Parts: sequence; C-alpha cells; structure tokens
Amino acid sequence: MTRLIIVRHGQTLWNLAKKYQGHSDIALTDKGLQQAQAVAERLVAEKIDAVYASDLSRAFKTAECIADKHNLQVTSVPALREIKFGEWEGLTYEEISEKWPGMLGKLWTTPDELEIPGGETFYQLKERAYAAIKKIVKDHPEQTVVIVAHGGTIGTIMCAILDIHLNHVWSIRQDNTAVNIVEYHDDRPTIILLNCIRHLL
Repeated sequence: MTRLIIVRHGQTLWNLAKKYQGHSDIALTDKGLQQAQAVAERLVAEKIDAVYASDLSRAFKTAECIADKHNLQVTSVPALREIKFGEWEGLTYEEISEKWPGMLGKLWTTPDELEIPGGETFYQLKERAYAAIKKIVKDHPEQTVVIVAHGGTIGTIMCAILDIHLNHVWSIRQDNTAVNIVEYHDDRPTIILLNCIRHLL
C-alpha cells in the first residue's frame, strides 16, 4: 500500500486580502507559519518516506516545516501549482466582477466551462496535477508520502480520484493546512480522510 498525506498550504497575505493567487508567489503570514508548524507537529509520529510540494513558496515552506521533523528534503514539483489565474491574479472578487461581468460566477457554478483570461482551465490543472500524483505513487511503492499543494489543485486531484465531474471541485472544501489521506491498494485509490484540521482546533 502507498499512502499519500495531501496537505494544503498555510494562510497567505492574499488569503487574508481575498485576492486570487494562482501562480503568484505569495508568502505565508505569521498565522500561516503557525499553521504549518501545527500540521508538522500533527504528523511528527508518522513514518514519512518522502515529501513533495508545489514550487510556490506558500506550499514549499509548509512542506519544509513537515520535512524538517523527519530529516527529509522537499522535492519541488511545479505541476502541483495552483491553477493559473492569469489576468485575475492579485485582484479581489469585486475587482474581477467589475472588469469581467458574469465570468466569475462560472468559477463557482460551472468551473469546467471557465476560460480564465491569460490563465488555464480546470481540466488543464487536473491533467497536470493528477499526472504528478500518479508518478509519485509509482515512485513510492509501499511508502508514505506527504504532498503539499493548493486548494484548487487538491480539489481537482480528488475529482480525478473519485472520477467525478470537475463542476464538483468546490464541493471538496480545503482549509489552510487541511490534511487529506489517500491509500492506494493495487493502484486503486481510497480516500480515508478529507479536509481534517483538528491540529488547528
């Protein structure tokens, strides 16, 4: 059995400002660092064989906090980045709604149909992210691996695992430093934990 512990990054400055981040490299807040340390402490008793993360600093730093507890290095995987929000990055919901009337509604109702100006589609996100997941599983038979990524990225990975339509991506909530666990038995994935934040309570 290969066991994946998939974690969302800690809180960022743009999470607080309610700005769309995407590929923008935004640092963790002090609270985000505390969250990262809390999830690291939660996982300290786990026998972790490898740690992977998106190359964006909010995910990579969260992963480093976990890896340090196990004397491991973090392997950077750009394919685990958040969706590229293109021209929307750095803007708030209100600013996007004003400049592109009606488009932002599709993000929440029919994300599968959304074409973000200068960005990528949720299908493209799912294809690159889940390909990375499958490679990690293949490279780590019978091991436990931590993967730190982003809310939208993790949502599309879960849609791929469950074989459900991408329009359900926002039905899969991901809080900052939420822990998800997926076990692979004979290449068949089973989700055994989803969006668990007991380490923050």
